[in-house]
Amino acid sequence: MLTDGFHDVAEGHVAVIVTHLEMHALPDLPDATLPDDIAFRRIERPTPEWYRDVFFRVGSQDWLWNERLRMSDKALRDVIQDANVQVFTLEKDGQAEALLELDFRKPPECELAYFGLTPALIGKGAGRYLMNKALSLAWARPISRLTVHTCTADSPQALDFYQRSGFTAFRRQVEIAPDPRLDGTLPRDAARWFPAI
Repeated sequence: MLTDGFHDVAEGHVAVIVTHLEMHALPDLPDATLPDDIAFRRIERPTPEWYRDVFFRVGSQDWLWNERLRMSDKALRDVIQDANVQVFTLEKDGQAEALLELDFRKPPECELAYFGLTPALIGKGAGRYLMNKALSLAWARPISRLTVHTCTADSPQALDFYQRSGFTAFRRQVEIAPDPRLDGTLPRDAARWFPAI
């Protein structure tokens, strides 16, 4: 446990506060529909190339998502093509503009491993629709707990959105990791609001 006060973060690293959330039953879901030009689709056996493209456009330009970009093709394929991992997207004009990943590899739990939209879908009601689908799909399986986590390098709306969707916070951690902009994983100008030191 960290003591009270300030703690230095090593040069070339970033520190974020991670909030872990959970739910134990499917909540009542508000109505949500998609515009006619957006389609929900499951991606069967996604390729690393497809996955990294969507992952980057959803979370790496603004929010420092980088974990899956650092993985080898084999390691990433082993996760996203696992029979107990489901990957979905929302398509607009034939292009994937959202990422939803449900991980059932640790029964009887499911992790909402990744969830997000590209800027092309923000403000169109797509986030609520995608969350409703995530919750319905997760709870259609025999699980007893659904988890998700977010951090201070994610969208500032994420934590409130998860709580309004029925998740409850149960744990908080500080995560320190190499800054992905300094080792070439992400462009140097990614997430300009979060200074690189």
